[in-house]
Amino acid sequence: MLDPFLAGILTFVPNVAPLSKAPLAPGRSALGLFEPRDALLVVPEGIDPARPTPLMVLFHGGGGHAEKILPMMEQHALSQGFLLLVPQSRHPTWDIVIAGNGPDRERLDLALAEVNARYRLDPGHICFAGHSDGGSYALSLGLTNGHFVTHIIVSSAGFMSVHHQEGAPRVFMSHGVQDTQIPIERSGRAHSNLLKQAGYDLTYMEYNGPHAWQPPIAALSVGFFLEDVARNPGRVEAYQS
Repeated sequence: MLDPFLAGILTFVPNVAPLSKAPLAPGRSALGLFEPRDALLVVPEGIDPARPTPLMVLFHGGGGHAEKILPMMEQHALSQGFLLLVPQSRHPTWDIVIAGNGPDRERLDLALAEVNARYRLDPGHICFAGHSDGGSYALSLGLTNGHFVTHIIVSSAGFMSVHHQEGAPRVFMSHGVQDTQIPIERSGRAHSNLLKQAGYDLTYMEYNGPHAWQPPIAALSVGFFLEDVARNPGRVEAYQS
């Protein structure tokens, strides 16, 4: 049997312990967990740490870093009231791309626990999102950890590596038809067909563009993530202890 850590299974479980650390100031903060390439957390104004809040985890692309991918979702988090955790790979890209699940999975577990020590999370809205290699990482780890990941947002992913499937996260996938770096036929279209065959709730979009995330589609994906929160503003209170 494959070692669960090598399969990418995270040990994190939301809200299993009481809050033990002070909340962070609104805006962008480093978590102080790793040196260098620390994880960052974006906190909107007015967050009550005791009230369950949606969380999005955003993964950068290959050769990237947190500051490079933050523009994809930072203003949405600040304006729409969700926490945005942006981890960084230990090496230029994620471990799963280089040699398989390892130090980045471990660091992600620590970062998730650190956020949950400061804020109670909405277990109905925990999203893994990313672009390019970050999209591949979000898709692979999100499908593997559907016991707590509820939504996956994938932009221009090149592959998915899934040795263990859990739960049934909803998936929003987009890919540019002019992508020459990761051609759409062997990636977006192939992945969407596999997900449909497996029975996942999938929203798939193609756009007339290259290998780059698109602001209008990023906005649509945030609506997908927060859809039932917007329809039922009282929903989050149901998780309050």
